[in-house]
Amino acid sequence: MAVISLVAGILGWTLLPFVGSIAAIVTGHMARSEIKRGNGTVEGDGLAVSGLVLGYAMVALAIISIIGVLLLFGGLAAFLALASNWG
Repeated sequence: MAVISLVAGILGWTLLPFVGSIAAIVTGHMARSEIKRGNGTVEGDGLAVSGLVLGYAMVALAIISIIGVLLLFGGLAAFLALASNWG
């Protein structure tokens, strides 16, 4: 599961931005819980954490980008409305 999380996190940044990131987050949490239940017999915590970081970073970047686009077009619409009333 940890390897799947890492691969999905990489895919989230390259080929499948939304699906890969969500898969990285889900499998990363599943891998970390499996590793904790294993009491030291299961390894791969670093891989799982890397997948989680990649997944969460991509989701955060997507949310920031969406907010930025909304603010850009909202500001542009407000400017155009103000400019049309001005002249």
